[in-house]
Amino acid sequence: MSNSIIYNSKIAQRFRGYYPVVVDVETGGLNADTDALLEIAAVTVNCDDSGVFYPAETFQHHIEPFAGGNLNPESLAINKIDPHHPFRFAVSEETALNDIFVKLQKTRKQAGCNRCVLVGHNSWFDLSFLNAAVARTKVKRNPFHAFTSFDTATLGAIAYGHTVLAEALKRANIPFNNDEHHSAIYDAQQTAELFCKIINQWPWP
Repeated sequence: MSNSIIYNSKIAQRFRGYYPVVVDVETGGLNADTDALLEIAAVTVNCDDSGVFYPAETFQHHIEPFAGGNLNPESLAINKIDPHHPFRFAVSEETALNDIFVKLQKTRKQAGCNRCVLVGHNSWFDLSFLNAAVARTKVKRNPFHAFTSFDTATLGAIAYGHTVLAEALKRANIPFNNDEHHSAIYDAQQTAELFCKIINQWPWP
């Protein structure tokens, strides 16, 4: 009797039941346990009947710093975020995660996948902040695998000989606007373009 699993969608077949979601976060520092999560964006991917992958929906939120969360001036100078600006229309970590997780669970089920897997440029960073926020808020039904991730810095090095996002995008002939860099929504969308272009170079039978 075979122990092989038959997946019911091209995405599930391609990634062993994982549903890739490109995530980017902007933060108040580099320490996921102490520094504030300020922005999060998640871009889903889809594929056509021939198995060609492309970015699909984008979900994003500006986030209020959690109580006691550190805001490093050096990090804020890079991402140009004013955490207390009224027109950010920021929400709590709990609200942001609940909203995005509900949408991702629905999309994951439609794709016939068992679990979301985070795709990120230096994915350990985004996953560490996501996991820390989940632990703080105790939000349920986290769709993401706790430690598995797909890193486009590594994929970019393999496909284009560079680990820096801007340079990998340039070599992939994907537009990159440095003025929009360090916006979670922009970086997630450009990373999704890069991820799909790389994956499409190695189609699965």
